[in-house]
Amino acid sequence: MASTEIDRYLQVGAQRIALDPEGYLIALDDWTPAVASAMAAEEGRELTDEHWEIITVLRDFYARYEASPAMRPLVKAVAQSLGSEKGRSLHLMRLFPESPAKVAARLAGLPKPANCL
Repeated sequence: MASTEIDRYLQVGAQRIALDPEGYLIALDDWTPAVASAMAAEEGRELTDEHWEIITVLRDFYARYEASPAMRPLVKAVAQSLGSEKGRSLHLMRLFPESPAKVAARLAGLPKPANCL
C-alpha cells in the first residue's frame, strides 16, 4: 500500500488526528466516537442516533469484509441490520445528503469506498 499523504490534523482533546486530503483518517486505529463527532462538527453536522446506527453498521461491515461498502452494498447491509425502512437509499440520502457511502465511511473512520469517486 502506498504511503498516504497527510493533509491536515484534527484536534480532538489532547489528540492530533492525521487526515488525508479528502478528510479520511490516515490511521484507522485513531477512530473513536469523539473523533467522529469532531469530524461531523467540522462539517457543520450533528450526529443523531440515526447517524450512529449507520456508522455502527458500516464499522461492522468493515470488520467482516475489510472493505468500505459502496452505496448498493451499504443499503443492503443497513436493511439487514436495521430493517427495510432504514435500508433505503432515501433514508441514507436524508442523513448524508452529499454521498452516503463516502460521508458515512469517513465519519465511521473507514477508508473511502473503492467504487466512489
